[in-house]
Amino acid sequence: MEPGRRGAGELPPELGEALRSGEFHHALRLAIAHRGLSLARLRAHLALRGVHIGQSTLSYWQRGLRQPEVPKALPAVRALESVLQLPADSLVVLIGPRTARPRGHQAAASFHDLRSGEMGAIVEQLMSDLGAAPASRQSNSDLEMLSVHDQITIDEQKHQVKFRTRLVTRARRHGPDRYVAVYNGDPGCRIDDVELITAEGCRVGRIRRHPARETMATELLFDRKLAEGEIHVFCFEIHDNSAVTFPGYYRMLRDQCASYLLQLQFAPTAMPARITREVRARDDALPVEAEELPCDTGGVTSGYFRDTGPGLAGIAVEWN
Repeated sequence: MEPGRRGAGELPPELGEALRSGEFHHALRLAIAHRGLSLARLRAHLALRGVHIGQSTLSYWQRGLRQPEVPKALPAVRALESVLQLPADSLVVLIGPRTARPRGHQAAASFHDLRSGEMGAIVEQLMSDLGAAPASRQSNSDLEMLSVHDQITIDEQKHQVKFRTRLVTRARRHGPDRYVAVYNGDPGCRIDDVELITAEGCRVGRIRRHPARETMATELLFDRKLAEGEIHVFCFEIHDNSAVTFPGYYRMLRDQCASYLLQLQFAPTAMPARITREVRARDDALPVEAEELPCDTGGVTSGYFRDTGPGLAGIAVEWN
């Protein structure tokens, strides 16, 4: 049944209770399920009302991974009330001071939220071995990601030969002195042979590997503890000579990232058939955003993501 055909008073008890005393994401999820709308159809109905919002944002809102920003998001939330046939202001009041959390202190998504099967548990175990479990104050969540720039070089055999990352971070509180980098190799990767080399702003600490799932966690140590609000820039390279055909790359973002740029450098004699910029809520989910990308004359393609995450953002590559 299309929105507008059913009375707002016909709400199930669970949804009514969530609107009275629950949290925004829980009420939104129940309301969407009650109306039987997919996120794609919900987005289309919002667009008809002049509100343009990404499916990824709707997904984050209903899962509680991101909160609508007040007052900027108020028109979108009121449009949601209209499409979902909810009483006026019933969702708006749930994003007021009673439930809103400061942006810098929202809990990061767990790896279980983002990775399918046992992979999430494996990554969390590797991080826990380094003392960086999600609940730890030494976790990466103490660092706000202002900007991440990944550069990947692919040779004429279609193999990844270099992976370079630069991060611009800001300390959310006093004390962070490290970052744990997780690298997931492609199927067939020889993770024991993968090497991480630091450049500015950090040095290698402990390393943990899981050969069966081609995964490595590396502790990157800073020279000192950061003060609250301090900006810290660091970068590193990963060398993986596993000779696996490059399928593309997705960065797993446990928290929101203000600016993410992923660039792929292809050999002029080995150009892919298709390159697609994608955003996914989970690694096993269909893309909530997909856009075909061009390659410049030098063989470089760039995927830019603004205010993205939690989720996965990256570029899929198809070869002839």
